[in-house]
Amino acid sequence: MQHDLEAAGDSRRLFVYNGGFFTRPRIRRIMSLAGWIPTIGLPGPDDLIGVWGASPTAWRGERMAMRRGAGLMRVEDAFLRSILPGRAPGLGKRGPIGLILDPHGLHFRPDTPSLLERLIAQPQTAAMQDAAKMGIARLIAADLSKYNAHLPTTPLPKPGYVLVIDQTRGDASLLGAGRAEFAAMLQAARDENLGERVVIRSHPETASGLRPGHFTRDDLRTGDEFCDGPVSPWALLAGAARIYVMSSQLGYEAMLAGHRPRIFGQPFYAGWGLSEDQHGFPRRAPRTIQTLFAASHLIAPVWYDPCADRLTDFEGAVRQLEAEAQAWRQDHAGHLAYGMRLWKRPFMARVFGNGRGVRFTAKPQGTTLAWANRANEAPGAIRVEDGFIRSRGLGAALVPPLSLVADDLGIYYDPTRESRFERIIALPLPPQGGARAQALAKALNRAGVTKYNLAGAVPDLPPGHRILVPGQVEDDASIRLGAGAERTNLALLTRARAENPDAVLIYKPHPDVEAGLRPGLIGADDLARLADVVAQQTSASALMAQVDEVWTITSTMGFEALLRGIPVTTLGAPFYAGWGLTRDLGPVPNRRQTQADLPKLAHAALIAYPRYYDPVSRLPCPPEIALMRLSDPRFTAKGGLANRVLAKMQGIFSSYAWIWRR
Repeated sequence: MQHDLEAAGDSRRLFVYNGGFFTRPRIRRIMSLAGWIPTIGLPGPDDLIGVWGASPTAWRGERMAMRRGAGLMRVEDAFLRSILPGRAPGLGKRGPIGLILDPHGLHFRPDTPSLLERLIAQPQTAAMQDAAKMGIARLIAADLSKYNAHLPTTPLPKPGYVLVIDQTRGDASLLGAGRAEFAAMLQAARDENLGERVVIRSHPETASGLRPGHFTRDDLRTGDEFCDGPVSPWALLAGAARIYVMSSQLGYEAMLAGHRPRIFGQPFYAGWGLSEDQHGFPRRAPRTIQTLFAASHLIAPVWYDPCADRLTDFEGAVRQLEAEAQAWRQDHAGHLAYGMRLWKRPFMARVFGNGRGVRFTAKPQGTTLAWANRANEAPGAIRVEDGFIRSRGLGAALVPPLSLVADDLGIYYDPTRESRFERIIALPLPPQGGARAQALAKALNRAGVTKYNLAGAVPDLPPGHRILVPGQVEDDASIRLGAGAERTNLALLTRARAENPDAVLIYKPHPDVEAGLRPGLIGADDLARLADVVAQQTSASALMAQVDEVWTITSTMGFEALLRGIPVTTLGAPFYAGWGLTRDLGPVPNRRQTQADLPKLAHAALIAYPRYYDPVSRLPCPPEIALMRLSDPRFTAKGGLANRVLAKMQGIFSSYAWIWRR
């Protein structure tokens, strides 16, 4: 965002005459973070007046600028905006994730050079070109566009079509073009591609009934198709043989995807030698697509992180929008949830409420969500379980999680059937995926963040080869479904001692077991005989920093040890076993044939498989935000007063746990 709009020092006033600058909180927040405070009043010659693009209200600011001799700054949505259009109810009202603040002109008006045109015309470094190349690949792999209410399951036209892109009537970027101009474009597509199948793509706002377009199904000929479903723009572009566009952003994305579109309007992306243009652009010299992308996505926009409430960069915007899109695609139709304990229901309604909402039922028939340990009663339901960066506090203490997994195939801790996790880890890493996973793992280790993040000092440890043996909840589903010959903490500790007679064994009881909330205690005599140290109420992160090896059945601590470069031996079949990263002595499924490195495992487990929820902004979020929350000592996620009272009662009446665990 290094352009001449950034204010030095104190914020500047931006005089506005459009109520949207005041009534849309996110827009106002982005502008204030960028150094501009919307205000009402009379500007002077050194002031700027803000107008929203070429909207119907822009004339007010334009007229005032002429009267007062003030400058104009055009404000527009950036090329990544949101899940739903701004006119849509519900999620559409969240606002944009980025803005373009242009003091020069409008990027869809060729009469005066806009900010984008100026940036494209400037020389760029090789590093910026490389960043743009990676950014294009990242954008396509993330399946993100301006609006993102598309579903991967929506049928696509058979490839090989001529794609004609419609827009909404009266769109400012059309510069007055209407039905006649669009009809001429459609006719040109037919004349220049005789006998080829034409697919007319409707605008998302038209498909949603928010604004009319220029084409209807009456414009189709035999063999043509009208595409108005929630299809991925990138998937639609991938199937096109030729593309015809007036000024839609989809035409620009066609160029990013490697097409050379036929352009009938005058958008900023035309005239650089990358398209077949109906109009001439005498000021524009040939440029690479990386140069255009660097200007439009990396330099010009002011990107916003709504969870951290701060400005961010292109990658930060992609991560946030990717999290929101993942949640919407899973939640858009609403959920009927089964097997959710009463204390979890308000939280689940918020986390999975990115569509038509969540209803709860005591009957498994027809459900779409089920807590994983009840999912066998609800065939076809998505299985829900805690993620691997969970909370600061225990689930048994009714502390809500920041991450959940929602698996449509199985569940990660059940090796008896394939899970979505196994499908993900078998896929190639997306662009920048390995580097992002490594950075996240390093940040987790540096911050000392684990699954539950409980504090506690490490006891004095004897010298020698130290092996950490984490205890587990013995009736946990990962033990019932994934354990081998050793199915209890005592059996685990016994085998670890038998195979490592000279090692220093450090046994860490599971926090739920220590709290008396779940089964798995080892008797004092057995502990004295088998363990050199019993690390009670100890920080898992601090403990792992002082050990040489981990032995476990299926504990998530084995995964956390791998992230820290600690060798791990498994006696069961946890989700992280069988990929070539652990010494596996348990019954790992034969279908786990992929050889994964640590970045690939970390990407699958921490980024691609779970979904995260930020309790501060109440938005879906990327894992980096969850890490930020858990790293902040001021942050404590609580389940409310009723949950805290219930948690205390749990500790007092732990022998009656069946009451609240129903």
